[in-house]
Amino acid sequence: MNDDGIPDYYKTPQEIKPNQKPSSKKQSANESAQPEPHYVGHRERLRERFLESGEQGLPDYELLELMLFRAMPRRDVKPVAKALIARFGSFAEVLGARLELLCEIDGVGDSVALDIKLMEAAARRLARGAIQKRPVLSSWSSVIEYCRTAMAFEDREVFRILFLDKRNCLIADEVQGLGTVDHTPVYPREVVRRALELSATAIILVHNHPSGDPTPSTADIRMTHDIANMSKPLGLTVHDHIIVGRQGHASFRGLNLL
Repeated sequence: MNDDGIPDYYKTPQEIKPNQKPSSKKQSANESAQPEPHYVGHRERLRERFLESGEQGLPDYELLELMLFRAMPRRDVKPVAKALIARFGSFAEVLGARLELLCEIDGVGDSVALDIKLMEAAARRLARGAIQKRPVLSSWSSVIEYCRTAMAFEDREVFRILFLDKRNCLIADEVQGLGTVDHTPVYPREVVRRALELSATAIILVHNHPSGDPTPSTADIRMTHDIANMSKPLGLTVHDHIIVGRQGHASFRGLNLL
């Protein structure tokens, strides 16, 4: 404040007497400007690369970075993306990881973990859309892709059934059992009962091997034959039993096991 009793920050620069410093309450534009965070340019370059070449041009951790940009707008997400890949192995395995395991990674809170699981749900819906309202047997590659998207990266065994009508179109897709890392209890009578409830005429059995190796076990073969033998007298066809894992998939029909 000068001798005239008027605070400096109400005055124009011309009204302030020579050698008088501006009031601290009104800083110059240069003084208030903040340097741009180092990651801002990186984000823009990454977006441009994605727009130019699509996801094929990006490694897993960079694709994950793009996904994390909105969830973490004010920090460098590269260390978080790399930590997620290091912990779970790949982009797909990050999406398939359980919520509580995601939250163990430094920088991943509840909201970030939820965004990751929403991305997984979107991927499943997209894959499922490719096999709905069309004959499943004529779009077999889409069926395999859906099964892998839905189950290949689970860390415990999941047993699901695709129920088909007389045109081999999908009626329902249901998870029938959740198990441990190497076993899921399956009850053939319950499988057949549910198929009859839905008026299905055919089913496809699907389960995963968290070990990654989709090779059928002796127990898998025995269980499949039990379901097929119980289904046949009731006019219910078991088209296939698909086992999926990180290393690929196995088809009982393709292996002449059914």
